[in-house]
Amino acid sequence: MLSYAEENYLKTIYHLSEGGLKEVSTNAIAEELHTKAASVTDMIKRLAHKGMLSYKKYKGVNVSPEGKKGALTIIRKHRLWETFLVEQLKFHWAEVHEIAEQLEHIKSPLLIRKLDEFLGFPKYDPHGDPIPDEDGEFTTKPKKPLSTVPLGDSGTLVSVKDDSPAFLKYLDKNGLYIGAHLNVLDKVEFDGSLEVCIDTDKTIFVSKKAAENLLISK
Repeated sequence: MLSYAEENYLKTIYHLSEGGLKEVSTNAIAEELHTKAASVTDMIKRLAHKGMLSYKKYKGVNVSPEGKKGALTIIRKHRLWETFLVEQLKFHWAEVHEIAEQLEHIKSPLLIRKLDEFLGFPKYDPHGDPIPDEDGEFTTKPKKPLSTVPLGDSGTLVSVKDDSPAFLKYLDKNGLYIGAHLNVLDKVEFDGSLEVCIDTDKTIFVSKKAAENLLISK
């Protein structure tokens, strides 16, 4: 059993390690969680003692196989709750992250199993992120930032890198949503912004920063 704080650290380390692909420094964890390096060191020791982390001297820390499994379980719960909140309780997709941060710590595997079944075993959450199954397996789509799409090319918006309320509200204001078909009409040399057509009937300008956070799939 992991505590609330331990689960938050484990999930953070999993994300920073890009799913266990690389070691993460103590300072990077401290910066992400807005805490002190000494506090991170103490938590790393606790999680390593529980078999959740592995440490390489001078290289950093990473999730162990058991830690990866635990992190994916937390992420699974978080994304299922986000889906439930949006689809069933009609929350706005910009409102659900903080609530799901609380709900993800519920321990009952049976409840999560029932929740998954009730929702029809969804593969993706409202932000386009994949939902792991009970075994930690999930489906990913090949995707790239809208900012890298060549002039005249198009694709479907499948996910967002930034799921902050401010960015999601910006997308709503401009008529951008998961599943929208986007066609790059023009690239502004001065600031890298894009002229984009949404679903063949609406044209908007998207800043370079926004385009970098919109992930497109063919």
